[in-house]
Formats: sequence, C-alpha cells, structure tokens
Amino acid sequence: MAFDQNTLRSRFCHELSEMYKSEVPLYGDLIDVVWEADAKTVQNSQNIDGARVINPDDILPARHRVERHGAIRLGTAHELATIRRMFAVMGMHPVGYYDLSLAGFPMHATAFRPNTQEALDKNPFRVFTTVLRMDLLTERTRKLARKALEQRDIFTPRLLALLDIAESQGFLTPDQCTELISNGLETFRWHSKATVSLEEYEQLKAEHPLIADVVSFPNCHINHLTPRTIDIDLVQRLMLDHGMPVKDRIEGPPKRSCPILLRQTSFKALEETVYFRDPSGFYVKGSHTARFGEVEQRGYALTREGRHLYDRILNQVNAEAAKDDLKGEAYDRLLEERFKEFPDSLSDLHDLRLGYFTYQLTPPGDQSVNESVVLSEQLPSISLQDLLNKKILSYEPITYEDFLPLSAGGIFNSNLGGVSQSKQLIMSADPDLDGFQRLLGACVADEFHLYAEMQQKSLEICRQKLQLKKIIV
Repeated sequence: MAFDQNTLRSRFCHELSEMYKSEVPLYGDLIDVVWEADAKTVQNSQNIDGARVINPDDILPARHRVERHGAIRLGTAHELATIRRMFAVMGMHPVGYYDLSLAGFPMHATAFRPNTQEALDKNPFRVFTTVLRMDLLTERTRKLARKALEQRDIFTPRLLALLDIAESQGFLTPDQCTELISNGLETFRWHSKATVSLEEYEQLKAEHPLIADVVSFPNCHINHLTPRTIDIDLVQRLMLDHGMPVKDRIEGPPKRSCPILLRQTSFKALEETVYFRDPSGFYVKGSHTARFGEVEQRGYALTREGRHLYDRILNQVNAEAAKDDLKGEAYDRLLEERFKEFPDSLSDLHDLRLGYFTYQLTPPGDQSVNESVVLSEQLPSISLQDLLNKKILSYEPITYEDFLPLSAGGIFNSNLGGVSQSKQLIMSADPDLDGFQRLLGACVADEFHLYAEMQQKSLEICRQKLQLKKIIV
C-alpha cells in the first residue's frame, strides 16, 4: 500500500474511541481515570512536588496515550475474511490463535495488529477478533444462528468497493481514506434494534450469552475498548473511588517488579435497552448486556519456555483455588505466593531465556565503533555473554503485544453470569487452527516467531556495527 497505513490506523483508532465514548459515556470517564492514575504514578516516580500536577503525556512514550485495543465478535467466514481485508489496509495482520473453548466459549480468535516494531511504535492499535464455532452449537441453535447471520451484511457497499480499490491499486487517495474510516465505523456501531425476535434471542442466550451477542444484531458492535495504563492497581482503586461498577479483581499475573504479559480489569458490562420485533412486526422492549470498558497494563513478552512456566504456575493456582473454593482476595494471595517461583529480575528473565529482549550498543560500545576499534581483527566471533560482560552491549525487554485467552475469559465470565449445560460440550472441544485459517482465508502469524525476529534483528544490527563475523548466542 503506497499510502501511510500507520496514519490511517491512528485515525481509525481515534475515531472509533470517540464513537465509543458517545455510545458508552462511562468509557469516557474511564479514560479520565487512566489519565489521573498515570499522572499520579509519574508524579511519584519523578519525586515532583504534589502541589504541581504534571501531564503524563510529557513524560510517557508517544504511543502510550493513543494505545488501545478493541474486541469484536463475528459469526461467519465472510465476516472474518472481510475484516481481515479491512484491517490489512490499516497495516494490521492476524497474529496468534486463541482457543476460547478452554474458557467455555463456543468461539476461537486471533488478534489483528501491526507486526513490526516500527509500526507498533507509530500506533499499536489491535483488535481481538472472535468468530463463532458452529460445530460447538447444538443443532437447534446452529440453525437459528445461521438463518439470522445469513440475513445481515455488516459491511457497507462503499467499504467493500474501497477495499477492492486498495487491493487492486495499492493505494487510496486522502478522500478515500476518510471514506474508509467513516464506512468502517459503521461495522462497529451500536444498534438498539435486534434482528431476531425476543423468543429467538432468549433461545440463543440460554445456550450461551455470547451466541446471542454475536447473532442478534445487524453488525459486530465493538464490545469493549481498552486504554493502557502504567499502574493498573491504582486505576482499580480510582475506579472504585469514582463509583464505577468495577470487577472484583485484576486478571492476569500478580503485581511484580518485572511485569510480564498482561494485566487487565474493567467496569462490568452495562444493561442496555434493546428492541425486538414481535410476530406482528412491532418492536417490543427488552435488554442486552455485553458492552464494557477495560484497562490494561502491558508487561514483557515471554519466550515459549517462559510461557510454559507461566501456564504451569497458573494451572496449579487454578486447580488449588477450585479445590478450596478460593475467590477474590484469597485467590490473589494464592496467585502471588505461587508466582514467587517465576524469576522477577531482568537478569534472570534474560539469562534463563524466559523473556525476549532487544540489544543495543552501550556508550562504551558506540565509542569503540567511533574510534574504529574493530573487534573482528581480534575476535571474528564472540559470544553474546562476553559482549554483555564487557559492557559493549546492553538489553531491554520487549513489550508483550498480544492477549491472554484465560485472562480474557475471566473478564468475559464476570460479565455473563451463569452459562448453560452446553458449556461441558464446549470445554471438551479441541482447538481448530486449520478451521479458523480456512474461515480467515489466510495464515495466522506465530507471535513467538515475531518476538524472536525482533530480538534477532536487534542483534544483527549490533553485529554489523561491531563488524563481527558472528555473535554466538
């Protein structure tokens, strides 16, 4: 694409956030709470006099204030494949496969996001995108869902035409970019009139509330948006202070010196008025609960070894909690205790290869290059550890850019209440990456591979600067 995808993505993210603020005013209040928490955290970390309030935007990285993730739920292969095309125009690509049957949801997912460090630095907007697994629905519900989904088109004709233009020409004009944003927003806009009857809605909801949310409306309304914070514990307290209907606990790993993966919380989904068509064609008043506001604090990306350790500890915690019926603060205490097994220093995360890192020359390393001290004349190959020991290289952790299905499941479940007897069928299902990719019409990138590429690219840049034949890892 010849036009600036980063700018297009930034504009779309901003407009989507503004639309969601108008639809869910509490989300706007949440943005204010996040700003307040970040300002207080920065103020404390900078030892600034409490009488002077500082703007966190003046200190935090440029991407921090614009950072958002959203979530949508789709029903068909056409919807998923077309969303893939739309996000591709904005420089967002499918990364990772998430089997949500593990959490009792009849769906699987991917994350559409930028997949290079340069694009992530410009704007890291990402959308967690789920699609129904029809094979996990009972036959009666499957027939109803298919009938309802076949009767809707969540994309405007102009949006489809613009996607054709972008793909065939490789660019869009400025006016066409503006049109793409406005038409794209229509896919995610809230509609209070359902496309099913109240009786059909109740049937869908009885099997699983998420099925009703996917199937019952004329489009795939955004179900939450998520700003990023640097102190989610403070945000949680401030949300309570502001009287928001906040979750009772923060999902994800416990608070640590070296944050890993993702921690998130939310205000609970709102009950909203919805109108259902009755047999005589008139609308009757009902309600639906699905949309909420979430906050995230991002930590460091883990390697496969790190993720295995994380999953093992978390599974142990969940098994113990289920056995002893531990919830809320009791669960958090157990989580914190068990996660003491997970190393909590940057050097341990690096040396034990539990996390991904980027490498850069230190000031002494830069000086040796500037003074034309060519290491390769003495040692054509040198180990990474030697370069670190000699203070020629340093490292920084790579931010985790993806999602935790079990963490997401906890937030979804907190908004849903009880689920039906079909949950047992759903939770016994196997993952279906091949089936998902067929619906998507493309392959899903492996997130571990992307992080490893970032790490290796940074090391290669250092090797070239130092004129080394090889850095032995």
